[in-house]
Amino acid sequence: MIKKVLVSQPAPTTEKSPYHDIAQNLGVEVEGLEAREFRSQKVNILDHTAIVFNSRNAIEHFFHLCKELRVTLPEDMKYFGISEKVILYIQKFVQYRKRKVFFGSSGHWPELLTVMAKHKTEKYLFPLSEGTSLEIAGQLDQKKIKHTECAMFRTVQADLDEDTFKNYDMILIFTPVGVQSLLSNFPNFNQGDIRLGCFGDATAKAIEEAGLRVDLKVSGSIAESLGNFIREENSK
Repeated sequence: MIKKVLVSQPAPTTEKSPYHDIAQNLGVEVEGLEAREFRSQKVNILDHTAIVFNSRNAIEHFFHLCKELRVTLPEDMKYFGISEKVILYIQKFVQYRKRKVFFGSSGHWPELLTVMAKHKTEKYLFPLSEGTSLEIAGQLDQKKIKHTECAMFRTVQADLDEDTFKNYDMILIFTPVGVQSLLSNFPNFNQGDIRLGCFGDATAKAIEEAGLRVDLKVSGSIAESLGNFIREENSK
């Protein structure tokens, strides 16, 4: 029976969050790279004609970094999002125009890749978390879609106390860094009956390499998949 879930994301600030009733903080936070750190990658944002976002975090840090670098984005810059919900967040920073905004239909990479393939002449820039790789990079190369990956933010660990996992039936982890945080804080962590859920293949691989069991792996809506998983488990 799953009654309490620990989500490895900062706690939600509003009741509109899908995790409002279940989210706590595993000790993982997100911070943006400084301008000098970004420059060391020798990536010129304006060499690209389209930006691809897989999360609101990516959008937030991309535009903040552009401001710090004093980069003025051209009016004809195109924006692609893993989902409509994600890409709508750019309205916080730029005027939203449908003709320049594109997104996948289901929140999964294959759908967005299909959309991008219709715009092969674009030069795509992917803002990512430091230390992570783009899962669809190989598929982009196969389709001869020009793209650049760059780190614009990083996930950092926060200290946890010994009582963190008491009474939790499930832990939900979003990135490989979340797995590192778990093991760094609790090197003797014993999974036992605790279910581990994760987002994406890279995180699943990190969990398995740590000798732990993956009980739920999703690539679309975490909240929806989590709800379905809990209902299924609790009906047993």
